[in-house]
Amino acid sequence: MKTALIAAAAAAGLATAVMAAPKPRPAAPLANPAAPGPADWRTPDPNDVLLIDTNKGRIIVEMIPEVAPQTVARVRELAHEHFYDGLRFFRVIDDFMAQTGDPQNNGTGGSDKPNVPGEFTFRRGPETPFALAADQTVAEVGFIKSLPVTSQSMSLAPMTKDQKVSAWALYCPGVAGMARDENPDSNNSQFFLMRQSHHNLEKRYTAFGRVIAGEDVVRAIKTGEPVEPPQDRMERVRLLADLPPAEQPKIRVIDPKSAWFKAQVARAEKASPNDFMCELDMPAEVK
Repeated sequence: MKTALIAAAAAAGLATAVMAAPKPRPAAPLANPAAPGPADWRTPDPNDVLLIDTNKGRIIVEMIPEVAPQTVARVRELAHEHFYDGLRFFRVIDDFMAQTGDPQNNGTGGSDKPNVPGEFTFRRGPETPFALAADQTVAEVGFIKSLPVTSQSMSLAPMTKDQKVSAWALYCPGVAGMARDENPDSNNSQFFLMRQSHHNLEKRYTAFGRVIAGEDVVRAIKTGEPVEPPQDRMERVRLLADLPPAEQPKIRVIDPKSAWFKAQVARAEKASPNDFMCELDMPAEVK
């Protein structure tokens, strides 16, 4: 199998460029004058919550099937089969991402399942659970659950055959993306978790979710290209829905349509207008 990702030879130049000009770490989350109330929270679907227990701590990813349905279905399938248990973070770049999901632990392997086509963009319609953050006339930016996205203006929808517009995820910190090689339809099992914003990945790599808890764990993973032994690893990966009720953590995430979050958006846009979507904090509680 060809080397997957972003670890592919064809993508090596991208990784080198990122390392040569690292971006500053995101600013501290903006403070709100009041804590969110009960109506400001939502409970994610347990079938879309991926619990990644590593030797450094737990990472919780909310997967977004509205954006990448085939990819989410594949990750669910592999988690059901315990495929990811014990796999290492073999390529980790400090100001970029942490890559894992390869049984060979070197970027050359994958599962025995057929590849998944690239889902770099998706079609957004009136039924899409999109929370608008800013209308930029020709484009709209907002959130689908915890995932930051941008799309064409919905004013264009009546002119399209399916009454929908093109949209894609923003590669902000915490976003989960699928690895691939030069073939855009070579997604299989490898994935990466963003440690920093990199918008040059957008519409080129499939984003399927976002870390809602444990970004500090992602940032604590040992770095290297490749990572020298001993490498950090995923000890156990499960869907929240697959755990016995007694083992399931109680998780809630801020609703991007809530009044509390809309106030946060307004403050972030004023403080950092160029990239406020990636500066926004999406609070979650895990008990």
